[in-house]
Amino acid sequence: MRIGDVASAAGVSTRALRYYEQQQLIASSRSAGGQRLYTPDTVERVRWIQLLYAAGLSSRTIVEFLPCVHTGIAGPEMIARLRAERDRLDDHLRDLAATRARLDSVLASAESGATRPAAGRSVVSAPSSATP
Repeated sequence: MRIGDVASAAGVSTRALRYYEQQQLIASSRSAGGQRLYTPDTVERVRWIQLLYAAGLSSRTIVEFLPCVHTGIAGPEMIARLRAERDRLDDHLRDLAATRARLDSVLASAESGATRPAAGRSVVSAPSSATP
């Protein structure tokens, strides 16, 4: 597959594919004319890479995780790293759920018109101890 075909199928730019190649996340061969050629499984690999990036993983971490992602084989150290990453994502999901719940509360209050703040006052107060 040519770079444009992979980009289109995976929903990324050709620039992203070149970056992934530079980071050793994907590999290509070259045609006689010098065009990048990818195997069909590159599309699924790029989709995985996108998911892992969206989850906050770095290129370096993704490079280390991808062999395990594709083979399902990992040693004890890699299993520990994968578990730690999963636990980090679980924490993040809990934080997102709490944020959504607060937004739902604000929406419900705003939609019902039950709470009308006085001029200059906010309906939602800041949490007493914010966590980054």
